[in-house]
Amino acid sequence: MEEILKQFPNLTENQILQFQKLEALYQDWNAKINVISRKDIDELYTKHVLHSLAIAKIQPFEPGTYILDVGTGGGFPGIPLAILFPETRFYLIDVILKKIKVVQAVADDLGLKNVKAEQMRAENAKGDYDFIVSRAVTNMPDFVSWVKDKIKKQNKHNLHNGILYLKGGDLTEELKDFPKAAEYNIADFFADEFFETKKVVHLPLKFKA
Repeated sequence: MEEILKQFPNLTENQILQFQKLEALYQDWNAKINVISRKDIDELYTKHVLHSLAIAKIQPFEPGTYILDVGTGGGFPGIPLAILFPETRFYLIDVILKKIKVVQAVADDLGLKNVKAEQMRAENAKGDYDFIVSRAVTNMPDFVSWVKDKIKKQNKHNLHNGILYLKGGDLTEELKDFPKAAEYNIADFFADEFFETKKVVHLPLKFKA
């Protein structure tokens, strides 16, 4: 929590409270359904919450933005981003129903009115989005094939509408067919050694009518 408060000093009291509640909520749910690995639950704020918020360091979301979180698992990166950007709409999807039930319960407990969670394959998700976010659910070529027709035409951010992807390691091979992809090192923003090889990848995508 300390690092979140340091990195995002303009949080409201309600946002701080919501972030503080995450640990107890996820520990409670993890005792019933294993949504986060046992070894990671003790480092929830670094490995899940702060990691998710790295996207906000690359591109803060304007009010009225629509975000699709594909393969959200226990709600990452969508839930932390939804706390940070209460005027942005988040649609969190995953193919595993029990995880979606946890995500919706967490959103409800936090009073997040800007989150909708559904069991859904990415290919079947309806709507157009400013950005599609995810955390290493698959390789980039497959991911692009799932979401390439879901991008809004109108841009309102510094970065072009498209994908914001959390991934680690050497991505040269994976991104070789995407010359417009840009990699941002999370270690430039967050000091913890966990982030040394972690990146946010931005891949602009064209609107498809």
